[in-house]
Amino acid sequence: MKLILPCLRLLFAMILTGSLPLAAAAAPTVVFDQGHGQRFTVNDSGDLQLSKLADTLRSSKITITQTATPLSDDTLKGAAGLVISGAFKPLQPEEVAAVARFVQNGGRLAIMLHIAPPLDSLLTRLDVDYSNSVLHERKNIIDKDLNFRVTDLSANQLFSGIHSFSAYGVWALKPGASSSAIASTSPMAWVDLKGDNTFSEGDAVGAFAVVVMGTLGKGDFVVFGDDAIFQNRFLDENNRKLAVNLGTWLTRR
Repeated sequence: MKLILPCLRLLFAMILTGSLPLAAAAAPTVVFDQGHGQRFTVNDSGDLQLSKLADTLRSSKITITQTATPLSDDTLKGAAGLVISGAFKPLQPEEVAAVARFVQNGGRLAIMLHIAPPLDSLLTRLDVDYSNSVLHERKNIIDKDLNFRVTDLSANQLFSGIHSFSAYGVWALKPGASSSAIASTSPMAWVDLKGDNTFSEGDAVGAFAVVVMGTLGKGDFVVFGDDAIFQNRFLDENNRKLAVNLGTWLTRR
């Protein structure tokens, strides 16, 4: 009893002072969808792959997992964030419902478009629309008018520490009632409505959203009109910083 009482007093004192060691918090998990025909993945190191994006997130103490099985409550259980990048095959209705529940329950979702139509059903659920083809720019061009720097950025956690990022074949986005544009082209950008690859009368001209952020229930989502932003070849200084910020946003830190 004489030995037990001092130990109990010490334990009680440690609890009161907050000096009792706590178990290290588990690293947050971000799930990468690999089950919808993705050709650019976090496992491969080629120029157009996403391995550097995965390494960037891991360097921020984020656990990366991949799933090639249908998206469901089980595959997303315990995750802080979900990334759907470069899908070539559509999500099934039950997958759209599962992703919506994930966000509604507090998860964070990042979508990057390579081709937009396969994600039509999910984008419709998020009330985000997209253009009939990728954008052309007439300002801040990198090498051709499909590739350009995006400089019109809203004050947002994603853009902390950067003033622009580079995009390579971007779909214009139209936010809905629960989302807003956070990055846009210059007012001189245009969409080829005629499909003749030539700027002419009747084409749409203006400042188009290329990144949209919104809420659904308790959670949040972001849609990038381009997936090349985070591919290995194009992960320059600004795009890499954007990737770091994305990891922070996905895990709410």
